[in-house]
Amino acid sequence: MEFGKRDPTLIVGNRHPLQPQVKLTSTPAPTSTSHHHPTPHHQDRVARKMHRATPTAPRPRPRPSGAVARRDDDWKTWAELRLKVVGLPPNITTHELWACFKRHGTVIQIEILEDNRGDRVGTARVTFGPPPQWPFWGLDPFLMNVRRGSRVDRTAVRLHLEPPRRTFCHPSPLDPLIKYPESMILLADSLDFGFMSNPQTMMTMYTVHSGEGAGIRFKLSLLHRETVVEFRISINKQWECFRLTVPFTNLDKIYRVDDGEGDRVELLVSLPIPPRFFRKLDEEDTHEEKARYWCENDAWYRQTDITHDPEGLKTTPIALKKRNPVIDIGRWTTYRLGFKMSAATRKLFLRIGQALRDYNVSIQDLTGFRVTSEREPAVWEYIDRAIPAATTLGDTLEDLLKEESVPLLAFAVRYQLEVCISQGYLNEHNLSRDFIDKLVDMDATKAQDLLEYVANQGNRIFEPMELFGLKTIKGSTSRPPIPQYCAYIRTATVTPTTIYFNTPTVEISNRVIRYYKEHADRFLRVRFTDEKVEGKIFSTDKNTMDEVFTRVKRTLTNGITIGDRHYEFLAFGNSQFRENGAYFFAPLRHVLPRHMRNWMGNFGEIPYVAQYAARLGQCFSTTRAIIGTKTTIQEIEDEERNGYVFTDGVGKISPFLAQLISHELGIIRRPTDVPPSIFQFRMGGCKGILAVCLDSKAQEITIRRSQYKFAARSEGLEIIRCSQFAVSNLNRQIIVVLSTLGVPDAVFVEKQKTQLANLGLAMTNEKLALTMLQKDIDPNQMTLALAGMILDGFQGTEEPFMRSLLRLWRAWSIKYLKEKARITIHDGAFLLGCVDETFTLQGHYDNSPPANNSDEKINKLPEVFVQLSGSGTGNPRIVTGPMILARNPSLHPGDIRIVKGVDVPELRHLKDVVVVPQTGDRPIVNMCSGGDLDGDDYLVIWDPELLPHEWNHPPMDFTPAQKVPLGRDITPDDLTTFFVRYMKNDNLSRIAVAHLAYADYMEDGVKSSKCLKLAELHSTAVDYIKSGVPAKMTRDLNPAKWPHFMEKENRPLYQSKKVLGQLYDQVERVDFVPVFDTPFDDRILRAYQVDRKTLDEAAVLKRQYDTATRRIMAQYAIKTEFEVWSTFIMHHSKANNDYKFHEEIGRISIALKDRFREECYKKVGSKEFEKLGPFVVAMYTVTADEVGQAVHEMKEKGADMTADKMPMMSFPWLFKEVLGRIANDMLA
Repeated sequence: MEFGKRDPTLIVGNRHPLQPQVKLTSTPAPTSTSHHHPTPHHQDRVARKMHRATPTAPRPRPRPSGAVARRDDDWKTWAELRLKVVGLPPNITTHELWACFKRHGTVIQIEILEDNRGDRVGTARVTFGPPPQWPFWGLDPFLMNVRRGSRVDRTAVRLHLEPPRRTFCHPSPLDPLIKYPESMILLADSLDFGFMSNPQTMMTMYTVHSGEGAGIRFKLSLLHRETVVEFRISINKQWECFRLTVPFTNLDKIYRVDDGEGDRVELLVSLPIPPRFFRKLDEEDTHEEKARYWCENDAWYRQTDITHDPEGLKTTPIALKKRNPVIDIGRWTTYRLGFKMSAATRKLFLRIGQALRDYNVSIQDLTGFRVTSEREPAVWEYIDRAIPAATTLGDTLEDLLKEESVPLLAFAVRYQLEVCISQGYLNEHNLSRDFIDKLVDMDATKAQDLLEYVANQGNRIFEPMELFGLKTIKGSTSRPPIPQYCAYIRTATVTPTTIYFNTPTVEISNRVIRYYKEHADRFLRVRFTDEKVEGKIFSTDKNTMDEVFTRVKRTLTNGITIGDRHYEFLAFGNSQFRENGAYFFAPLRHVLPRHMRNWMGNFGEIPYVAQYAARLGQCFSTTRAIIGTKTTIQEIEDEERNGYVFTDGVGKISPFLAQLISHELGIIRRPTDVPPSIFQFRMGGCKGILAVCLDSKAQEITIRRSQYKFAARSEGLEIIRCSQFAVSNLNRQIIVVLSTLGVPDAVFVEKQKTQLANLGLAMTNEKLALTMLQKDIDPNQMTLALAGMILDGFQGTEEPFMRSLLRLWRAWSIKYLKEKARITIHDGAFLLGCVDETFTLQGHYDNSPPANNSDEKINKLPEVFVQLSGSGTGNPRIVTGPMILARNPSLHPGDIRIVKGVDVPELRHLKDVVVVPQTGDRPIVNMCSGGDLDGDDYLVIWDPELLPHEWNHPPMDFTPAQKVPLGRDITPDDLTTFFVRYMKNDNLSRIAVAHLAYADYMEDGVKSSKCLKLAELHSTAVDYIKSGVPAKMTRDLNPAKWPHFMEKENRPLYQSKKVLGQLYDQVERVDFVPVFDTPFDDRILRAYQVDRKTLDEAAVLKRQYDTATRRIMAQYAIKTEFEVWSTFIMHHSKANNDYKFHEEIGRISIALKDRFREECYKKVGSKEFEKLGPFVVAMYTVTADEVGQAVHEMKEKGADMTADKMPMMSFPWLFKEVLGRIANDMLA
C-alpha cells in the first residue's frame, strides 16, 4: 500500500526511545477496548503492595463509577489522564505538585485554579500522559508534602479522576466521519540533515542513527497541527535531547522514497525556512515560585546553534557561514527520515500520510532520488581571498591609505551574492569558481543587476552558470536617481538560527545618514526576529528563550561580517527599538561608530541608560530636512503645576514659516492654500510639535524647556509629519472600556452591521462609495485618492486598477472589523493634540463640587476646541457639546474622558487638531492613558450613542517608575545590554492581550482587580523605553482560558457572549482578489497617438518601478502592489505593529511615488500637463498591453490570474490626477 492511502485501522505507536521506561501509544478514542488490560486481581495486588510499602498510606476508597468511565480500567486506554486535587493550601506551588505526583507517572501539565475574581480556590489539576500504572487516586485521603514557611508538612488532599476533556481524536477536515488520533508517532532508525543540491539530490551534512541513547521519534500532532522530530546526539561526551517542530502552515509537501523492496521507506522534508529547534532540560529546574501553570514544554529551551564549541560563539561575529557547526540548523533545512517497515509500522505510516493529505500536506513519490555525502565548498575561501589593487593613485586621503590588495568581488556584488545565498535562491555548494570568475569579469553594476534579478525572481537556481546566458534581464535594476530626502539602505534580519540580507531599498533618511551621506552604503539596518514567517521575538517570563536573547547580545557585541566589511553596532532609533532593530556601521579609519555618536550630541550628563538610548534615538527619526528656509529661535518656559507640565512638548511656529515649510514638503502648491496647524519635528536636541501661532513673527520658532533634550551639533529643522484629519475608529480596548462604563452592546453591533452592509453596496454604488471614502479617511488619506478616482469616472468604466483598489479597501476594512473591531465612527476624528495658548479653555479640577443637574454637569466638564477642515466633505466645522477624548490604547476605566467642545474665536486658525486647556489641576491628556502633547494622537468622538452612562471615572496615576542612575559613564555595552533586556522584558503586548481576555471574562470587566493591575503594568511597560524599569508580569496574570474572538490556537477557549464576541461573530472575512480581465479605460488609450520611442521609454521606467515595488513587497512580506500603492495592507511581516506599520508604509509609498514621478518629469523635461499628458498615456498603454497579453495567455492555459503571476499595473497611477484630467477632457 502507498503512503497516504486511506486505511481505517487505528494503529498503536511503539515505545518512546527517549524515555524507555514509559510506553507511548498513539491516542485512540477513550471507548476503545482493543488493548489487553491487567486483571482486577493484578491491580489489587499492586495496590496492596504499595500500601505495605507506605505505612501511613490510607485505605483505598471505592473507585468512581457512572459517567467517569465505562469500565473500572478504561482510563488505561486514554492518551491523558487528569486528576483534580482538592484541599490544597493557597500558597501551593507547581513544583510541590510536580514533586509529589511525578513518582506516579509522567506529569505533563499542572494548573492551580482560580475563581473569576482571581482568587485561588485550593484546587489544582494534574495531567499525566500517558496514564499512571495504577489507580493511586483511590487512596483517601492522599498525603502530600507541602511547604509551610521553613518546614514541610504532610497535608491530606482529595483526588478526583476527571473524565477525558476530549476524545483525543480529530475529525478529518474533509470528512468528519473519519477520525484520527490527535497524536501519532513513528520511530525512525536514521535522520539526515542537509539541503537539496538539485531537485533530485540531497547533500547530507550530518546523520543521526538510532541506537543506544540515540532514539529518533517522528510525531504528527493534529492537536497542535505540526510535525515534531525528536532525536538525541552526543556533544562533548554528553547525550543531549533535541526537538524540531514544523507547523502545517510551513509544510506543503513531503516526499516519499521507497527502497523498492518494501522493507524500508524514507521521508524527505525540504523546508524553505528553518524550523524551531529545542533542547530539553531537567524538569526540576523549570518551575517558578508564584506560577499557577506549568507544562512539560517549559523544559524545552529554544536553540540557536548546535556546536561542539559553544564558548567560541561568545567572540565570533555573526556571518552567513557558521564556523564548524555540528548541525547548521539555520541552513541545513532538508531532513531525511528512514523507517523500517514492520506490519504495525506500515499501518501507522499509512494513517499518518492520510491525515497529512487531509490537512493539505501532499505526499509525493520522488523517483530518481540520490544522496551525496558532505563536502566543504571551496567557494567561500575563494571569494574571501584578496587580489592586488590597481596601481593608480587616488586623490583622497582614503585612496592614499588603501592597502595593496582588494577583495575579489566589489562589495556591492559580494553583498548581493550573500542576499541570494541567505534567501535560499543560490546555494554556495552549487557555485563554482567559474561562476565567481564570471562575476569578477563582469562590469560591477551589471553583476549586481544580475544578482538582484535572481533575488527579485525569488526562485531557487540549481544551475547558476545558466544565468550568464540570459540575453536581457527583465526588470533591470540599474538604479535611477532618488529624491534628496531618501537613501538606499541595506538591511539584514537576524533570526535565532541564521541571518538574511535584503536587496537595498529606497527609504526616507534620517539626520545621521544625511550627514554621513558619502558613507551611506556602509550603514546596515538590522532587525532581530523569530524565524522568517514567525515574526517578532516576543518577551517571556520563562528562561526558555535565553539562548535566543544571548544570540542577539552576541550580534550587538561582536558585529556582523559580510565579505571584507565588519559592521559594528552604532545606535537605534526609538521606533526601531520597539521593533527590535538597530543601525550598524562598517567603520573606516577616520569614521568610527564612537565618532558618529559623539557627533550626534553631548549625552555625557545623562545618568540613565534608557534615557541615553532614547536621546541617541532622536537622531534616527525618519524626517524630511527643511533646507530652503532659515529660522530664528525663541525660548520660553513651560506651564507647570502640581507636578504636571501642561505644555509638555508644545512649541510655536509662525504662519509664514508654516507656509514655507508646507510648500517645500509639497503639502501645498499654491500661496492661497492653508498649511497644516501642527508639525511634529526634530531640531538639534529638541523634539515635540510646533503649533501655528498668530503672534509668532516671520521665520520664528518658539521652543519650550520641556522640548529641549540634549545639546546637538546639528541645528537644522526636520519634519516628521503634519496634522491632518483622519476619521475616528473604535477598537477592542476602547469598546470594552465603553461597555464597562455603560454603553449598550446593541450600539456597537448596529454600527458594525451598518458598516458591513455599506461596504458591500459601495462596490457597485458610486454615490455610496464616494460618500464613504470621503468620510472614512485613513491616516494616509488614501481613501480621498480613491474618491478622486471615482469622481473621474473610473469606477463607472470598471477600470481594473480602480476595481481592484475598491475590492482591496473593502477586504481591508472587513479584516480589521473582524480582527480589531475597527468600527468607523463618522461623528468623530483622530487628531494630533496641542495646547491652548490663550488660557481660555476650562481645565480639570480635582475638587470641583458635584453637579446638581445635567446642564451643570456638562458645564463643569473640561473644555476642548476642535475645528475640522472639512477635508473631502465641505466647509470647516467647529464641534461643540459633550464628547469623548481618549488615546490608544485605553485600558483603565478612567482613560476615557468626557469633555465639552466649545468655540473660541482666538483659536479658529487651528484646524484638524484637538486643542486642550493648560488651566486646571491636572492636564486632561495625562488622564488619557498618560498622554502628552509631543506628537500623540487623540480620539475625539461626539456621537451621542457612544457617550457612556458613567462619566469620568477616577483616572489612574501615571507617575513613571523611579529611574536608577548608572553611576558611571554609559558605554556601548550598556546600550546593547539594555536593548536585549528590553526585548526579554517588553511585556507590553502580553499585558494588553491578557487585559483584553480578563476584561471579557471577568464580571466587572475593566474594573476587575486583574484588569486594574494589568492597566498599571501596561503603563509601566509603555514607559520602559524611557525609564528602563520593566513591567514584571507574573504568571498568575496569564489567563487560563481565552475568548474565542482572540483566536488563540492550542489554548483553552470559551464562547464569549459579551460585546466583542458578538461583533466577531457578525463578520465574515473576505479575500482580496484583484481584477485583471476587465478592459482598460478607452478614454485614455485613445487620447493621444504615442510614438514607439515614448512607449519604449515608458516601458523602461515601468520595469524599474515594478522592481522597486517588488523590493518593498519582499522586504515587508506584502502580497500585492495594490497594497503598497494604497497602503491598505492585508498581511505583512509580523515584526511590525499594525498601526505603526501603516504610518511606515505610508512614508515608503510616498517616497516610491515621488521618486518615479521625478524620473518621469526628467524624461519629459517638464511638469506641464501638455507635455506630461502624452507620456502618462504611454505609461498607461504599456501597462494595458502587458496586462492584456498576460490575460490572453492565462486564459489559453486555463490558469488562475493571481497577482504573483500577472504584470503590475500601478505604474501609470503615479499620476492619477493627470489620468483623470485626460479621461474627462476626452469626454468634453
